[in-house]
Amino acid sequence: MNTKNILQLLILAALWGASFLFIRVGVTDFGVAPLMALRVGIGAAFLAVMLITRRPLRQSVTTLRTRAFPLLIVGMLNSAAPFCLFAYAELTLSAGVTSVINASTPLWGALVGYVWLRDRLSALRTLGLVIGFLGVLMLVWDQIATPNGSAATPRAAALAAAAALGATLLYGIAANYTKRHLTGVDALTVAAGTMTGATIVLLPLAVIYWPTTPVSLHAWGAVVALGVACTGVAYMLFFHLIAVAGPARAITVTFVIPIFGILWGAMFLGEGVSPGMLEGCGVILVGTALATGVVKRLPRIWPRRADS
Repeated sequence: MNTKNILQLLILAALWGASFLFIRVGVTDFGVAPLMALRVGIGAAFLAVMLITRRPLRQSVTTLRTRAFPLLIVGMLNSAAPFCLFAYAELTLSAGVTSVINASTPLWGALVGYVWLRDRLSALRTLGLVIGFLGVLMLVWDQIATPNGSAATPRAAALAAAAALGATLLYGIAANYTKRHLTGVDALTVAAGTMTGATIVLLPLAVIYWPTTPVSLHAWGAVVALGVACTGVAYMLFFHLIAVAGPARAITVTFVIPIFGILWGAMFLGEGVSPGMLEGCGVILVGTALATGVVKRLPRIWPRRADS
């Protein structure tokens, strides 16, 4: 990647890292379902405008109609359900911790691909899965032992961590479902269609659980930032990187998101960063690098013996 692409990747990581901050700010006032319904609804509207301006309208409508069911499924698996699980998790866990757990998404993608689609896993990628999930266990144990906030109990921390891990598992399933059922559909159409599907799923829940008390301006600002910047703009930037740099390089944003998630949480929410949290983050990222093939081989530790 050139310097411009690297800068775009850092901006994308900053936006997706900030999403955990905005969820943390907005979920207390809005509740889980209303917050996420607004997020995907705003994102869907933004992406629909981009789709209309960049693709022939008749072609887009035809694709959305013929692929409506798989788009709806991916919308539930990749947006509606995991977004809600992350929002639930952030009622207890910090923004930084949830952003680190999110980094395990490629691990689930590789594991689900192996089990479901029989994708080959080399010995090195298998080692990466083991290391990555060990890092997840380290991080979860650190949160159970020292839960964030005085009101949090070990049980609440464990349930929140399980919800966040469930979200990343759904991301892994969604990625493989997309590979199987939406191959050949351009990424912008998939994004707009799936966000629209997620909005349809979450809208009834948002109406039912809409907050009965006034929502603060901070929470409204958070949801607008989530929908426009962290969903609409971020998806557009991600698809641009896929187009100009390739999917393998674009997915390396996974390694940078936790840095910004931890940074924004510490800067704007005063969240603490424990040594155990940093250790778990490091182990997860090493495992992810191996499991996704970013690292092709391990460095040689011992020098090669000379032939006698």
